[in-house]
Amino acid sequence: MDHVELVEALKDPAFYDPPVEQVEFVQTHISSVFLTGERVYKLKKPVNFGFLDFSSIELRQRYCKAEVELNRRLAPEVYLGVEPITLDGGLLRIGGEGEVVDWLVVMRQLDGELLGGPVLERGELTGRQIGQLVEQLVPFYRNARTGEGIDRWGTLEAVKYNTDENFTQTREYMGKLITRQRYEHIRDWTNAFYRDQPDLFRERIAEGRIRESHGDLHLDNIFFQDPPIIFDCIEFNERFRCGDVAADLAFLAMDFDFRGRPELGRLLIDEYVEASGDRGLLKLLNFYKCYRAYVRGKISCFTASDPALDGVQRRHWKNRARHYFGLAYRYAGGEERPSLVVLYGLMGSGKTNIARYLRENFGWHLLSTDAVRKQLAGIGENTRVYVPYNEGLYSPEMNRSTYDEVCRRAENLLKAGFPVAVDGAFKRQVERQPVIDLAQRAGARLLFLETTCEPPEQQRRLELRQEHDTRSDGRVEIMELQRSEFEGPNPDSSELFETVSSDGPKSETRRRVAEILESRSMLAAEEVVATES
Repeated sequence: MDHVELVEALKDPAFYDPPVEQVEFVQTHISSVFLTGERVYKLKKPVNFGFLDFSSIELRQRYCKAEVELNRRLAPEVYLGVEPITLDGGLLRIGGEGEVVDWLVVMRQLDGELLGGPVLERGELTGRQIGQLVEQLVPFYRNARTGEGIDRWGTLEAVKYNTDENFTQTREYMGKLITRQRYEHIRDWTNAFYRDQPDLFRERIAEGRIRESHGDLHLDNIFFQDPPIIFDCIEFNERFRCGDVAADLAFLAMDFDFRGRPELGRLLIDEYVEASGDRGLLKLLNFYKCYRAYVRGKISCFTASDPALDGVQRRHWKNRARHYFGLAYRYAGGEERPSLVVLYGLMGSGKTNIARYLRENFGWHLLSTDAVRKQLAGIGENTRVYVPYNEGLYSPEMNRSTYDEVCRRAENLLKAGFPVAVDGAFKRQVERQPVIDLAQRAGARLLFLETTCEPPEQQRRLELRQEHDTRSDGRVEIMELQRSEFEGPNPDSSELFETVSSDGPKSETRRRVAEILESRSMLAAEEVVATES
């Protein structure tokens, strides 16, 4: 039976016995997934990508069973079993005695708010939870299959096959999503590692470090319950699932780096090494981090090339590819100072528009003082708050807490090598000094870019803001109070300050911003290409 027909049936709440209230439908490039509230049903797509073959019903049944068996190692309470979809008297049902037309993996549905990505974004991931994760992983790797048949995936030749494949498959993206210089640097560094460290791969095999692992260990495959639940390992290809435990752990550590929390990645590795005694892992960590980041960059390239995507989606995936390739470059010892731009100035002067331009066109990380302030206060980011000037949510004490947290997050991102745009007023010189200090610690290029506009235009924008729901709390009645307190560039660091007017068309303002950043070598080569396309 056609996959599309099965999907339509499974999307219907009345299809289930008993019927459910609603069905949330999610799809990946290899599966159609149906969330019903208590249960999750996964239907594998009839595809063959070479490294994965679900093209026949027999193969789909085989890999459904493999998925349940392998994932029960870490999540036995989640993976409930495999059920057939049957056709009996023209009616489809799950189970039953009719003709089997396909197979489903059946899982218990957990709270999506507990997935690692959302938990991290809310700032709720703690060292204690990392410790609990390590407590799960140490016995998992200790008890995972190893020895004959598994060890071959940890040989230098097997690992090199994977990295060679990556470089071959991404060659067409040179000059588009990765520069030739970066591509060649990462490739040459990787091959030099094989040439200089052949004994390291043999030592890892001799020590029993090659295991049937997870293969896809990242934050969105972890539910941070108490204790955490790790799910969705790779079942469809032994080559991707088996290998050095260092490769699995490097994936998760790299994911923390990518998401701007490298200190949690370091904590994960430190605690794992301490608990497992596997100090040799550290010799391979950057190598496998580089490999994992490059694989994610490659997948992002493939996704960005999907003709079904619209322009916004395509830009999103291109930026992800640039980020991952940039991370791989830094793991491979590439020396490039990250950029930090503080878009500061009076309310309504155009800071946020430029910050969003840097995020949406070039993939920069964006930190908004408005958003961070409300996160710290436990207020929804889009909730408007009207308080007297310099009081309540905007008191000096709350300002200090907000700027301290913004600086902390910016420093973490910069140390991971990412470009960062900060959107905030920074009206006083004393508020800017901690930013100067953190840029020095992180070895970052820094620019304070003041956005300006004429007072009548500023007033017009603020009046429009009050008619529409935005996250900014700026308003006309406090405009002059802020202006009276606004201080000029810090005299000891005047070379770090520039001004850009936003009075003209947005396109002209953005062009001028790109020129300023390029003149200060604050745009990577790929980003300069993006400004021209």
